[in-house]
Amino acid sequence: MRNFHLPDRSPVFSKSGMVATSHPIASSVGMTVLKNGGNAADAALAMALVLPICEPQSTGLFGDSFALVKKSGSNDIIGINGSGKAPKAFSADKLREAGYSTMPKNEALSVTMPGAVSAFELIANDFSKWGLSEACKPAIKYSEEGVPIHPRVALDWNLEGSNLSGVAQQFYLLNGKIPKTGQIFRAPMQGEVLRYISDHGAKGFYDGVVAKDFISSLKELGGPHDYEDLYEVTAEYVAPISETYRGYEVVELPPNGQGATALLMLKLLERFDLSSMDPEGAERIHLEAEISKLAYSARDKIIGDPKIEDIDVESFYSQLFVSQLLDSIDIERVNEHNLITSHNPHKDTVYLTAIDSEGMAVSLIFSIFDSFGTGLASQRYGILFQNRGSGFTLEPGHPNEAKAGKRPLHTIIPGMLKKDGNFFMTFGVMGGQYQANGHARVISNLIDFNMDVQEALSFPRSFANEGVLQLEHGYSGKIEKILSSLGHNVVRPDKPIGGGQVIRRDPASGLLIGGSDPRKDGCALGF
Repeated sequence: MRNFHLPDRSPVFSKSGMVATSHPIASSVGMTVLKNGGNAADAALAMALVLPICEPQSTGLFGDSFALVKKSGSNDIIGINGSGKAPKAFSADKLREAGYSTMPKNEALSVTMPGAVSAFELIANDFSKWGLSEACKPAIKYSEEGVPIHPRVALDWNLEGSNLSGVAQQFYLLNGKIPKTGQIFRAPMQGEVLRYISDHGAKGFYDGVVAKDFISSLKELGGPHDYEDLYEVTAEYVAPISETYRGYEVVELPPNGQGATALLMLKLLERFDLSSMDPEGAERIHLEAEISKLAYSARDKIIGDPKIEDIDVESFYSQLFVSQLLDSIDIERVNEHNLITSHNPHKDTVYLTAIDSEGMAVSLIFSIFDSFGTGLASQRYGILFQNRGSGFTLEPGHPNEAKAGKRPLHTIIPGMLKKDGNFFMTFGVMGGQYQANGHARVISNLIDFNMDVQEALSFPRSFANEGVLQLEHGYSGKIEKILSSLGHNVVRPDKPIGGGQVIRRDPASGLLIGGSDPRKDGCALGF
């Protein structure tokens, strides 16, 4: 039990249904859907569609989405990949000839096709009671009436608003200035786009005036995108991947996401007696850092789009590969050879989850990659372009080499957990590259240290990334000194590391128990 003398949150308990998001308005929207008879898919869609208004720095309609769905009456988990491809006229050779050694981040060339709306329609058609049109209604309302800017959103806007350029400044600045906490942000033109989706489904997004705005705006910015690229966007079902961690089955999505990286980290962590360590001690932080560097380096060498490249994902987190990597871990000193290869250290995403009274569970993640994506927006509707293409590499022959018609390596990963074959929990951790590490950290908090769902999310975080060990302010100066003495280059990040939500079902009582990360503005709600 938490110490009630100290500031924190309690887990949320409910009997009938529960939602959790990173923004209170989105959570309230989902709760209203469940109370009015919608199911978990209806709630998840309504929450997802309102979040581009509530947290425009983190997600948007021109982004991508992944989801795991457990239908009521079944323990089977279904995977959905809503990520888009590079345009057919894209050429990595031309980029290299132009002098690029890495993919650009804030140019039209980094914009891949938006897959989220296709994924939302797939979820609506196959799992929801009410359909996509009904899910659009709250987002239309808030886009027109506006939402108050909450403190964490204001922090992100202040730190990352300089990423906005061109027409995007007209849509995402207020009177030419970065919005502040308590000001009202409106996006009425996004409301128009949502009305097209409401009236015509995904076709109203991938065809007609919205498609014209997307393509013409990108062509004006120098992009190689074409209408045919948009017409062919189709979300798809994929078979989830899973591995056990101390008796629990961890369920992730396969590449082109990095769920396999989380599984590899957990299989490495399983070889150590973490429960004997201080959960907040330097020993645990050091071990996790060394393991994350190995897992992420392996990811950056091996993982790509399995539709284009030959990816043996099961070998990636196999016992043989784990045993080979274990020799590289020194529990008393930083191994300088365990270096993460270069990648884009972006931080922004939204994750949401819902479970209804019938037992349906949805774990969904939705992102435009960097904060405000490319920082560029479409001319007419002001929808931000994602820069997911900057997740490619320009290294010739690499599994994640940028190619026309290929999906880049994605960082965003929804998760679920099973115990003894039965559904146990939905979970996700936001924070860009941190997400695989975040999955491993939260699961370890729950299983190795017997934390409740809220404590597991609130607990201080660290992340070995790009040659430094990020250490949140929740860790003491003493811990920092110990880690430095082990060879870590310790930095205190300007923002907390990631976010997250968890909802688990207690197998004995059937109660739903939820938590929401205090690093964000959101909450878990139940009834």
